[in-house]
This record gives sequence, C-alpha cells and structure tokens, in this order.
Amino acid sequence: MRAPNLDFQVRAAPSAMLLLAMLCIAMPVARAQSTDGVLPGASSAGNAAATNAAAVPWSSLSGEQQALLQRFEGNWSTLPPGRQAALARGSQRWLSMTPEQRASGKRQFDRWRELSPGEREVVRERWQKFRDLTPEQQSAVRGAYQRFRQLPPERRQQLRQRWNNATPEQRQRMLQRMRQQQQQRRQR
Repeated sequence: MRAPNLDFQVRAAPSAMLLLAMLCIAMPVARAQSTDGVLPGASSAGNAAATNAAAVPWSSLSGEQQALLQRFEGNWSTLPPGRQAALARGSQRWLSMTPEQRASGKRQFDRWRELSPGEREVVRERWQKFRDLTPEQQSAVRGAYQRFRQLPPERRQQLRQRWNNATPEQRQRMLQRMRQQQQQRRQR
C-alpha cells in the first residue's frame, strides 16, 4: 500500500480533509503504539529529551503503576533511564484515563498490531509529515479530521473509496476543489 504523495508543506490546511481521510488511523494508532511516550517519527529533540532523562527507581512508582508495568519489574534497572521515565509517564497517563479512553486505546493498539511492517512505516511517515507542519496547519488538519469524523459512516467510506479509486490527476483536481471550497468558506 503506497501513500499518496501530498504536498504537506504547501497548502496543507486546504487539503486537510482528504489528508485526514488517509490519516484516519495514523495519529491515534501511532499514539497507541507508543509504549515509551515517544511517537513514531517524533523529532530527534523529543528523543534526546527521553535519552537524557533521570533514572526512575522501581520503588518510586505507585502500586498501581507497578502492577501495570509488572512485566518490566525483573529488568527495570537495566532499562535506559529515558525508557523508564517514558514508561512511568505512560503508566500514569493510562491510570488517569476513563474506562472509555482505555477501551479506545486498546482498540487502537490492536489495530496497530494488525498492520504489516510496510503499513506501519507508512503510518510513521505520515505522522512525521504531520509533525513537520506548522502549528496552524496541524490545527487545520485536526479541525478537518473532526469534521470528517462527524460525517455519516457511509459518506466517509464513499470519500475513501473515491480517493482510492482516483488517478493522480483526479486526486490533484479533488485537492484543488477542496482548496477553493475552503477559501470560499474563509471569505464568508
């Protein structure tokens, strides 16, 4: 499965609706996949911060955190400090979630595990492209994603099929129409 070559640096906000049609799974799955608090494709600055973290003693974790991370107990002291810190943060975040949020996270993680290595790589690349957008562009993408999610499931599926069946030229025309529609909305 090959990802469409979208120009994320130029006009990313107007093309956000189709971008998000393709990223429907990417962000939540990438986030759910991360067990160390660092998303796939995250900036090297974020990875460097995790690398420079102080070690987290097992005894400093709450009982709930220890129960959640019990599979790491035997080798906790051998884990890199950044990994320990990320696991501690992640376990605390998990414990603060509602049951609905936890169920959603589990579903997303299961979807991630079902992806082939090639599909995972596509997700990681898309996530990195998203991370490279300006904050304004990211906000526009998130807004478009929310609008897309509010569409009836049949309409979302119809849009996905239309995009997947389109030639590169047809996709470019679709993106151009979306850009024009978004400009018209902004002018209102």
